[in-house]
Amino acid sequence: MIYSKFKNTYFFWVFILLFGLISCGDKSSNSKTHKNTKITQNLTHDSLSYKDNIKPIIISYPDDYLYLLQQKVIAVVANQTSVVQNSNQGFTHLIDTLISLKVDVKKVFAPEHGFRGKADAGEHISDGKDPKTGLSITSLYGKNRKPTQEQLKGIDIIIFDIQDVGVRFYTYISTLHYVMEASAEMEIPLIVIDRPNPNGHYIDGPTLEIKHQSFVGMHPIPIVYGMTIGEYAQMINGEKWLKDGLQCDLMVMPLKNYTYSTSYSLPIKPSPNLPNDKAINLYPSLCLFEGTSVSAGRGTEMQFQIFGAPYLSNEKFPFSFTPQANEGAKYPKFKDELCYGQDLRNYKELSKLNLNWLIDAYNATPDKENFFNPFLTKLAGTKKLRQQIESGMIAEEIRKTWQQDLDNFRKIRSKYLIYD
Repeated sequence: MIYSKFKNTYFFWVFILLFGLISCGDKSSNSKTHKNTKITQNLTHDSLSYKDNIKPIIISYPDDYLYLLQQKVIAVVANQTSVVQNSNQGFTHLIDTLISLKVDVKKVFAPEHGFRGKADAGEHISDGKDPKTGLSITSLYGKNRKPTQEQLKGIDIIIFDIQDVGVRFYTYISTLHYVMEASAEMEIPLIVIDRPNPNGHYIDGPTLEIKHQSFVGMHPIPIVYGMTIGEYAQMINGEKWLKDGLQCDLMVMPLKNYTYSTSYSLPIKPSPNLPNDKAINLYPSLCLFEGTSVSAGRGTEMQFQIFGAPYLSNEKFPFSFTPQANEGAKYPKFKDELCYGQDLRNYKELSKLNLNWLIDAYNATPDKENFFNPFLTKLAGTKKLRQQIESGMIAEEIRKTWQQDLDNFRKIRSKYLIYD
């Protein structure tokens, strides 16, 4: 069929115009592509007119091109961050927008936290139905992490549109991996709508060792990897990290005027326990407390901006809080118990992982034997971090052990970058 694949140049250009998504200007001067990717990424969009600010969202749907998309059967991987900016500068969900324009959306898949983003971290998400559209929602969290052949039967195009935060153990990139794998196996083209990475200004942390691979860490990358989700999809494809070295027919819809030093405040919280910019910035460092007996603030309105435990000394850690059940934390650590710790809400913006908080809490813990739990190894991607802290190494000594792996990763990463 003429438009059955996105490799078709005419359909590609129509789709670009249809979605009104943003390029990053003259790609010939500031874009890089991998020679093995199937879909050419280095295209200019100078004929389109956009404002000069970052546009990570769909902004228009020219009626003249809608019939092309309406001839296709669409599956969408989305959550509460999958929004379209309308003419009033408000937001409409991508699914609602597509349906209002008579696009044939047949399948909706949702990642961890669910379609509307209200479930606890790690909570089992059941399949269900969206009350607004009547569409069936298929969960990709729990036993079914990868769309099945039956679920994708009759689908012509898959659209992936989820806001990421640029951290290895944030599971949306694991969902991306499995969606790409299903796309490759079924030979269904995949479109990834790119969005800014709020932690894209640095690269840091230990690199995952494949023997510690899990859903909170699937690829040999550092904790903070400095790529947008579109660039990351290109890396999954180019490095052949999918099963049996498969590569999917991938198209990334790029951002305009985006750089890794560009500051971007997310308009919608990406998950229940990342309520603001400060939490997102501190998350790579404070999430390591999830592998310990210390709370990272779940059950408060300061999630990933504080840490503490009942057993820490209030002389050394004078800040106090009491976790309670709330949205995204029905059963928080130390529920109803007074905890002593540290308030980081006014801490300067991080441009590297901070290990001092983890080390200080460990040193101040009376029962060091039970401070760490096995989840730390999955989060860190290695057993070494626990061993290093237990042996008394300071933060800078530990950081030095990451450098060779970080240098190697930067070389791999450079092949897939779209932005400067």
